[in-house]
Amino acid sequence: MTETPNLHIAVVGGGPGGYAATFLAADLGMRVTMIDPEINPGGVCLYRGCIPSKALLHVAKLIDESQHAENWGVEYSRPKIELARLRGWKEGVVKKLTGGLGILSKQRKIEYIQGRAAFENSTTLRVSKISGGDESLGFDRIVLATGSRPATIASLKLESLRVMDSTSALDISDVPKTLLVIGGGYIGLELGTVYAALGSRVSVVEMLSGLLPGADRDLVLPLHKRMEKIFDSILLNTTVASIKEESNRIRVSFDGPEVKEREKEFDKVLISVGRKPNSEIPGLEKTKVQVGTRGFIQVNKQLQTNDAAIYAIGDVVGEPMLAHKASHEGRTAVEAIAGHKVAFEPSAIPAVVFTDPEVAWCGLTETQAQKENREIKVAKFPWAASGRAMTLDRTEGMTKLILDPQTERVLGVGIVGAGAGELIAEGVLAVEMASLAKDIALSIHPHPTLSETIMESAEVFLGTSTHVYRPKKS
Repeated sequence: MTETPNLHIAVVGGGPGGYAATFLAADLGMRVTMIDPEINPGGVCLYRGCIPSKALLHVAKLIDESQHAENWGVEYSRPKIELARLRGWKEGVVKKLTGGLGILSKQRKIEYIQGRAAFENSTTLRVSKISGGDESLGFDRIVLATGSRPATIASLKLESLRVMDSTSALDISDVPKTLLVIGGGYIGLELGTVYAALGSRVSVVEMLSGLLPGADRDLVLPLHKRMEKIFDSILLNTTVASIKEESNRIRVSFDGPEVKEREKEFDKVLISVGRKPNSEIPGLEKTKVQVGTRGFIQVNKQLQTNDAAIYAIGDVVGEPMLAHKASHEGRTAVEAIAGHKVAFEPSAIPAVVFTDPEVAWCGLTETQAQKENREIKVAKFPWAASGRAMTLDRTEGMTKLILDPQTERVLGVGIVGAGAGELIAEGVLAVEMASLAKDIALSIHPHPTLSETIMESAEVFLGTSTHVYRPKKS
């Protein structure tokens, strides 16, 4: 590993992209300063996103399983939910993880400044410390990892505690009797799942024709069917025309060809319509950094901006806005700064929706192939034929491979079902390593496991699946 001890770099933002970049830079022998408003690294993901939401989703799953256990001959009394203790547990998880990152920073002798940064020029930052006072600091290279924030809809702006975004929704200040989730994407569905498990009657409104726009419809279908059971209603092809607070409730008016009830009242509304990049960095105009029309900072494959001294990573440079993508970009940027021959050009960035069932995919999707008019073969293995899925009483799942018909190379993988997020990593490896269907079929998978469904999907493609009968063509 080549060391570059003479470089002093600044990383602005302490999320999964920022701290991954910072830690690697320190490991490579660079002098590193990290700047972030929080007391420890972690960013939105750990403080107000991935980690607290998954902690709450775990609780939601536990509640759901306890209510369905009577199907297996086990009965529980109705769960008693103590919100204060639930919030305390969630916040405890966050504190442990962020505190651990703070310890790792000190062990690596990283200078951590709790504050906000503004540019004076391409290599100089003005840092406003949370504790008070400003300081001008010079650096050889600067990595921007400023992340993103919840997007808003101007026409639906309403200053009310009854209107939440994803950040305030995670506080679980109370459990409203009725909740409207505006947006059928992954954040809205995940948080809707949590509130439904805690006792809210949840409705979801989505302006497009299906939940999880952009995901393959066959992956979404099992999730949609389950959502219909746990949510009060799912309104597709529907927009929200207005919201207003009346008598301690929110009155919502709907527009759309399938709308039956034009107005309805809810105790609370969650607006979850995506995220916006935090590219409005003070003083950025004093550099050569270019920002695109959608607000993303423009970078090359080494994550270098138009300003040679400045790199940018994570949500602020483009979609997909995912923590693991940011982490890998952060490492690539630091390696590029160190002079290594690297580029960020993955074949497969996994996406996971942590609902129940989970939905996960990587590489080429059927939807993408159709748009590109690309010839593919699709092999599907239904979890109804999986022994492990049957023992879990979760046979609604499905695993599929997207393959090149000529070479039989795996181009993409899609999974819907319990634990899909844990299974998709094998799909990522298969795509990145240019594996063939035969490679997966010949790789012995443990039985009985859900991971077998990936192997058997390959066998379905080859016409040799043990648990799926395909009559031979005459």
